[in-house]
Amino acid sequence: MRINEEGERFPLTMYDWDAEKGTATVVCQAIGVSTKKLCALNEGDSILDVVGPLGHATNTEDIGKVICVGGGVGTAEAYPIAKGLRKNGNDVTVIIGARNKDLVICEESLRKFCDKVYVTTDDGTYGQKGFVTDVLEKLIEKDTPDLVFAIGPAIMMKMVSEMTRKKHIKTLVSLNSIMIDGTGMCGGCRVQYDGEVKFACVDGPEFDGHKVDFDDLTRRGKRYSDKEKKALEHYEEKCRMGLEK
Repeated sequence: MRINEEGERFPLTMYDWDAEKGTATVVCQAIGVSTKKLCALNEGDSILDVVGPLGHATNTEDIGKVICVGGGVGTAEAYPIAKGLRKNGNDVTVIIGARNKDLVICEESLRKFCDKVYVTTDDGTYGQKGFVTDVLEKLIEKDTPDLVFAIGPAIMMKMVSEMTRKKHIKTLVSLNSIMIDGTGMCGGCRVQYDGEVKFACVDGPEFDGHKVDFDDLTRRGKRYSDKEKKALEHYEEKCRMGLEK
């Protein structure tokens, strides 16, 4: 989506939707320039444009036992996938991870259709203290799932993929690489995948986690995040000076 004429394009996953009302719900964290502008909008305000869906649809049929792992804001992206999997009769277990209690999201919504929901926090202020991989390790030792689906920070998806690789468990990850035009033309969302270059917007966003070069993904993301930080500081300085609403 793009907020206004001067704004950048940035990707968000639809959290939920209502076809009859013609509405779509997205979840984001106000951390960068564009997400801060988005979260500052009020009811009745408008967004310049939205394009989608992008990439390939998620298969939610005839899979069997699935563990969905959501880290941070990635939990909002795991929600519609887990909901679709459960709706189609799959056995779905969800693991939610966050830095602290205040950042845990979507738990109540997930529990409405999924009985097996585990919550972890880095500092132990809610749920189990530790990481999502701590819970995942215990679950896959007890019973091997047909699929593990991980969505969240690159380091989390990497650790999940390394853990499941050892037990030969099929693992899909939804990559959060930088995306600009959404058509594969800009190349911003490119990832190294099984020795080839792929684009998250048209080839993904879901990939086999055992074939993704997460180290390259992390390096690319850091370069952009450093630029984003500088842009945000510049934007906030302009706000303080009263040069921008």
